[in-house]
Amino acid sequence: MRIDFGLHFFPDMTPQEKSPVDTFRDYLKVVDLVDELKLKVIRIVEHYFEPYGGYSPNPLLFLAAASQRSRNARLIPGALLPAFNNPLKMAGEIGMVDAISDGRVEVAFARAFLPHEFERFGISIDESRARFDEGVEAVRRLLEDEVASFEGKFVNFRNITSLPRPTQKPRPRFWVAVLATPQSFVEAGKKGYGIMANPLAGARMAELLKLYHQAWRDAGHPGRGPVMISFRMFCLPDSREAHKVFERPVMAHLDAMVAAAVVVEGWGTGKKTKDYPGYDAILKTLKSETYEEQIEKGSVWVGNPKEVHAQIAAYHAEVGGFDIASLNGLPYTMPVELVTRSLRLFAAEVMPAFQ
Repeated sequence: MRIDFGLHFFPDMTPQEKSPVDTFRDYLKVVDLVDELKLKVIRIVEHYFEPYGGYSPNPLLFLAAASQRSRNARLIPGALLPAFNNPLKMAGEIGMVDAISDGRVEVAFARAFLPHEFERFGISIDESRARFDEGVEAVRRLLEDEVASFEGKFVNFRNITSLPRPTQKPRPRFWVAVLATPQSFVEAGKKGYGIMANPLAGARMAELLKLYHQAWRDAGHPGRGPVMISFRMFCLPDSREAHKVFERPVMAHLDAMVAAAVVVEGWGTGKKTKDYPGYDAILKTLKSETYEEQIEKGSVWVGNPKEVHAQIAAYHAEVGGFDIASLNGLPYTMPVELVTRSLRLFAAEVMPAFQ
């Protein structure tokens, strides 16, 4: 089996726990390792207002900086949120970072799922899928077509040439962030977009990936649709030390996610939405999930190199394979030195078995 490995950065702390200056300084120190360790991807999220991702309202800004520290890695906002962004602005910014990085940008889009973000932007969460669909299609046209037009419910423009034009032709690769909704996997496959998944909330990943690959084949796309999955990984020579260090960052990330999901009153206690009918069930699972359960279901890889190798191989077999494992770049408030130890050991003793 072959798996490529990359890093994703997901700030999940308060300013009292770690300042933005310290956070991004440390993130870029980790990025300095990427080319040396032959990691293939650098990603960062888009979220707003709360500790869960709130330090990263514009992932393309960070990726522009990262592009000057790594000269080889692909750069992927993971993911842009069309519901909260004008496609004309997104397309221009994508083209700009594609030029700065000499054609290394790939673009992931997501529907957004946090009620507080929709409420604070003054947008109905029940418009999330429609805004997503229109936004992605509008950006695609702006990047592919020299002169683009679009007419929709939320997005309208005529005869626009987006500048700067993308360095990659006809445009950078598109990915779609997916969680547990079968329709999202199927639609990504139909359109020929890669999927960026996360094994959270009890997602039946093997079943969902089958739907994606079948939709990809049915649409006549060549090859096999690319799959990237996010994991939390920590590798030290002493397994007990690895678990002792890593449990707090793993649970802090989950706590921040749950807290962000219930900022708006009523969510998590029966409030309904047509675009997210399973919201309460997912949130209930997340609230009760333990550190041990996350390891058991494969979303967390932790231990010594032999154990981490076994965890990767087992999850790969369980879900029917994936192409890229996106690993936490610097979880929570962990010291850079510890993350560096983990990544160097992982690159030396685990990665070669999957290359």
